[in-house]
Amino acid sequence: MIELPVISEEQTKRKKPNWLRVKLPVGKEYAHVRKLVDEHKLHTICESGNCPNMGECWGAGTATFMILGNVCTRSCSFCAVATGRPPEYDEDEPRRVAEAIKLMQVKHAVITSVNRDELKDKGADIWYRTVAETKKSSPETTIETLIPDVKGNWEALYRMISPGQEVVSHNVETVERLYRRVRPQAKYNRSLEQIKLTKEYGKRTKTGIMLGLGETQDEVLKAMDDLAAHGCDILTLGQYLQPTKMHIEVAEFIHPDQFDAYREEGLKRGLKYVESGPLVRSSYHAERHVNV
Repeated sequence: MIELPVISEEQTKRKKPNWLRVKLPVGKEYAHVRKLVDEHKLHTICESGNCPNMGECWGAGTATFMILGNVCTRSCSFCAVATGRPPEYDEDEPRRVAEAIKLMQVKHAVITSVNRDELKDKGADIWYRTVAETKKSSPETTIETLIPDVKGNWEALYRMISPGQEVVSHNVETVERLYRRVRPQAKYNRSLEQIKLTKEYGKRTKTGIMLGLGETQDEVLKAMDDLAAHGCDILTLGQYLQPTKMHIEVAEFIHPDQFDAYREEGLKRGLKYVESGPLVRSSYHAERHVNV
């Protein structure tokens, strides 16, 4: 057992610790990205997911684009993205995303999507076309795709990961015991299998876990072992923050020293790179994950 500081249950009911404070998004580059996103009618997970790093990332001229709309078919208890019956997707979206990435002149682009369980191909064709068109219009841009759970539709998975992106991410989000509460429409072992098949396909693999949902240290370490055994290269660890009162409550605020210790444990267990800190999110410092 790692002996590390944690915040008591009583303290979790108070305001957020100082280390979770972030600056408001401002600046010329932020305004430029804001304008492009609005003009091209694009969805970003930065906004839909209430990401605390939006100011930093947009200020650096980067953003994570969310395709296939902004309504998800899943109802995960942690996520701020709207859930329900999605409208028809936009067939022109791949072109618009590729054009925006070119206009932004980003060196590394991150693309993600909502779950579209109602679609036979889980949105794989739009995924394929978006990455392919981005590579065609911006051949020097490296790409990470943060893809959803395809519910075991491996044909859809291979279509999603085949057009040339350098990194393929799929978040397990939490430890196995908490799946029924946190990700009721997902399966821990199925997500591990998806990561394994992605690795066997030849892609650099990545996943993310939120901490502070009530997991134990042993459960986090076991998840690291499971991920390493299934071919995961990169792991991000961040503090869960409750987006609204309707979402699952924070069980505890994890101290930054504990995040540092988890980083070292992950590397010891065979993961190639671990991005670990209270404000870390899936796409944080994503440009560093291309060549690890």
